Amino acid sequence: MIGRLNHVAVVVPDLGAAAAKYRNLLGAEVHHPHDLPEHGVTVIFVTLDNTKLELMTPLGDNSPIAKFLADHPQGGMHHICFEVPDLAHAARTLVAGGARILGDGEPRTGAHGLPVLFLHPKDFDGTLIELEEVKPELQPG
Repeated sequence: MIGRLNHVAVVVPDLGAAAAKYRNLLGAEVHHPHDLPEHGVTVIFVTLDNTKLELMTPLGDNSPIAKFLADHPQGGMHHICFEVPDLAHAARTLVAGGARILGDGEPRTGAHGLPVLFLHPKDFDGTLIELEEVKPELQPG
């Protein structure tokens, strides 16, 4: 069901400092910050050859990751994101298998402008999983 690893998200206390480490110390391609008010975060994507990192920091006191940062003041891994070709089908299959979808169960628009769902970490060995719908490209011929 799951496709490729889309990204690993890391919560950081200082987005600018984290971006500078990845750019200057590790030589990675670091993009510009984007506020995502609907998710309560500011993110910067770091592009790697085989995937991306999503550096995240709270956007306001009501951010859903503010508690994470309070519990982990130095930051840490927040979630991993896998691509799926059909999010509705994936959700039905997961729920039928006993997995829980966070929130109201309806897809939201993620940081890439695509539909996403989050799966309860207690159902996946303590790991928060994001599923992002990415339609396979049509192959010519």
